[in-house]
Amino acid sequence: MEYVYAQSWQRLLDQAGQPGAMSPASAGPANSGPSGELKHSAKPWSDAAGTAHALGTDTAKVKGTLTTAHAGAEAGTAGLASMAALKSVLASWDKRLTAVHTECGSLEPALRETAWAQGEVDAGVKSALAQYSAPAGKGR
Repeated sequence: MEYVYAQSWQRLLDQAGQPGAMSPASAGPANSGPSGELKHSAKPWSDAAGTAHALGTDTAKVKGTLTTAHAGAEAGTAGLASMAALKSVLASWDKRLTAVHTECGSLEPALRETAWAQGEVDAGVKSALAQYSAPAGKGR
C-alpha cells in the first residue's frame, strides 16, 4: 500500500527516516530506538517523584528526631560554651533539613506532572499524525 503526502510533509518524513537526522546531538545509542528516534518514558520521572517524596518524608522525621534529641540538653549546662555551639549546630541542621524538605515538596508534584504531560503529549501527537498515515484518498 503506497501513501501519498503533500510535498512539504514528504520532505519531513524523508528527513525523519534518516537515522539521527532530527535527533538531538545528545541522543546517543542508549536513548535511541532501532531507527535512531529518541525514546522516553514516564518511569524515570515517576521514580524521581517517589524519591523526592521519600526524601521529604525522611528529612521531616530526621528533623523531629534531632529536635527531640536536643530537648532538655540545656538543663544544668548554663554558661558552658559547648551549649552555644550545640545550639548553633542544631539551628544550622534545622535550616538545611527544612530547605531539603521544602525543595522535595515542590519537586514531587512537578516531576509527577512531567510524567503525566509526556504521556498526554505523546497521545496528542500520535492522534494528530494518525490522519496523515491514512492511505491516499481515505480520511484526508
